[in-house]
Amino acid sequence: MAAEAPLEQDPKRYLDPRVLDSIRRLDLRARLVVEGFVSGMHDSPYRGSSVEFRQHREYVPGDDIRHVDWKVYAKSDRIYIKEFEEETNLKAHLFVDQSESMSYGEERTKFDYAATMAASLAFLMHQQRDSVSLSLFDEGFQKQLPPSNSRAMLNNILHALSEAKAVGKTKIGAILHEMAERISQKGLVILISDLFDDPEQILSGLRHLRHCGHDVLLFHILDREEVDFPFERMTLFKGMEMLPELLVDPKSLRDAYLKEVRKFEGQMRKGCQSQKIDYQLVVSDQNLDVVLTTYLAKRTALMKGGRRH
Repeated sequence: MAAEAPLEQDPKRYLDPRVLDSIRRLDLRARLVVEGFVSGMHDSPYRGSSVEFRQHREYVPGDDIRHVDWKVYAKSDRIYIKEFEEETNLKAHLFVDQSESMSYGEERTKFDYAATMAASLAFLMHQQRDSVSLSLFDEGFQKQLPPSNSRAMLNNILHALSEAKAVGKTKIGAILHEMAERISQKGLVILISDLFDDPEQILSGLRHLRHCGHDVLLFHILDREEVDFPFERMTLFKGMEMLPELLVDPKSLRDAYLKEVRKFEGQMRKGCQSQKIDYQLVVSDQNLDVVLTTYLAKRTALMKGGRRH
């Protein structure tokens, strides 16, 4: 009898049934106009034979081979899939930070929380037959899966998340600028990160994405200890992402630290609001099903009401 896969290698460990049950009836939709389509509810991506060819994309394992363009293959010896208009109503791009600071946390790290969130959103969009991609990054892109609504795509995303290690440095601002240059078609960009980088560089990258016409959602993930700073005794803080260790009296730093955290959050929130970017601060001990259900319900209500930020 085969032994069970170790937990850290289980590709389904980031699919929380409680979260999925809570969000499966809620729609995640771009609030702004996306490539000629008005955001909001849309019908099944297949309505009889009324689909129209839109573009090619590279084949991803699990794609339906009936959509392979064999003429292109004969000329280029590369496999491309034909996409159709209804298949591209929404292209969502998940960008998950896997830098070392995301490894912080006792029972559950920030990366575990972010990965569960990404898996849940990918599942939701897959259920809606929307295309979704995944990019894992630190100071560069470590893993990229192109947009697809194939049955295999969700499994590919789960495998990539389960295999990821939060170990590198981060350069979020540069990554955001590169995202904006790489994504040619307007879509929905979902960034999940602890934002451990210069706020001005992050906001500059976010503005670049909005300038390109993308609808942007930002989930700012922090650990409860990073939010409340509950330390009492002399503490040795381990440096992450090449920063040195510090032995300090936390009581003497608490007020200044919390002031800086609130300042950073306020700067990010204000900068996002000015660009009509959804900013959500999430603490990793919050129930993810409640976080996503509340956010998605609010977003859906805003879209149905035709309101903007």
